Amino acid sequence: MKKFFFKALASINKKLLPSFTKKRFDLSKATKWQMALLGYKLWVTKNALD
Repeated sequence: MKKFFFKALASINKKLLPSFTKKRFDLSKATKWQMALLGYKLWVTKNALD
């Protein structure tokens, strides 16, 4: 059940949230909200793969 939830959440995030890799994103110049968004996406992806 948990894995299904995170897979669904990851697919929603992929459609709604911006992709930083396509924009050649520089981590050293990231703002706080961008770092928070990256952390959130990483957390969701990690839980979807487990």
